Amino acid sequence: MKKILPIIAVLLALFGYLQQQPGGVDTPAQSKAVANQALAEAYENRRSDVQVRGSGVVLKTLADDNKGSRHQRFILSMDSGKTLLVAHNIDLAPRIDSLRKGDTVEFYGEYEWDSRGGIVHWTHHDPRGRHVGGWLKHNGKTYQ
Repeated sequence: MKKILPIIAVLLALFGYLQQQPGGVDTPAQSKAVANQALAEAYENRRSDVQVRGSGVVLKTLADDNKGSRHQRFILSMDSGKTLLVAHNIDLAPRIDSLRKGDTVEFYGEYEWDSRGGIVHWTHHDPRGRHVGGWLKHNGKTYQ
């Protein structure tokens, strides 16, 4: 029994770590429910600077924002009926070249409130290591 306890502790720590990673061990329904709740709370309370995770369907692709740091921009339609602008820094992370209307995109990034549904950015690593790294997932590939 004494030999098994350290193994169990290591497995539990590993399980907790994997839940934090892109593609961790959350079930899809569990992840979606938690993500939807965090986004809904941030929107309803007009909160910004909130780390969120979720997914949506591409409603529209927009022209890249090339002023300052370049960003790939697109609008996601969420299950809540709201829309969400994604601003993905393509100076720090790869661009999703194959992105099309109707595609599903998962995201992890920082939410900024606005009356139209909000914006998610920081969907990339932070080269300085001062901010939580984010990501996008499209067609089984992670962009970070």
